Amino acid sequence: MSLIPWLRWNEAPPRLSSRSPAEMVLETLMVELEGQMREAERQQWERSNAVRKICTGVDYSWLASAPRPTYDLSPGERLQLEDVCAKIHPSYCGPAILRFRQLMAEQEPEVQEVSRLFRSVLQEVLERMKQEEEAHKLTRQWSLRPRGSLATFRSRARITPFASDIRTISQDVERDAPPPPRTWSMPEFRAQKED
Repeated sequence: MSLIPWLRWNEAPPRLSSRSPAEMVLETLMVELEGQMREAERQQWERSNAVRKICTGVDYSWLASAPRPTYDLSPGERLQLEDVCAKIHPSYCGPAILRFRQLMAEQEPEVQEVSRLFRSVLQEVLERMKQEEEAHKLTRQWSLRPRGSLATFRSRARITPFASDIRTISQDVERDAPPPPRTWSMPEFRAQKED
């Protein structure tokens, strides 16, 4: 018999986050942007070190590492990005991050271009959300559209499954032949003749 369940009696029960889903989406997307900016900055630093090493032929990076300048977003740009992030629905947060990572891997942008790339991904997601919402609205309108009742349909059209306005050769031949005897299990349908 295990004592582990007995030892957990004093642990606090897991609590749900007090933050709203919109706040969590905002924070998640902004953390992703900051992480990708740090990664782009690191790659840019490594590329510049590799170029310097090739030019000088000597690598002194192990001797002393100078503090690297870090790129920060301006407060206005950060607020604009946060505003756009707040409009993203939680179900689109994951696909937005995946698309952003995919573009970062394909393009390998400079640090200054990362925020522009992030903004373009957010705009794509907002457009997709808008398109899907419009499609959903049209579907809802179509499903809620009032349908005609069977009584109005019956008054507009007679059921004549074997009558047709298209003349065929077989119809001319059948017109001269006497009508076949009606089978009693089958109802008789007659087309209305409009003169």
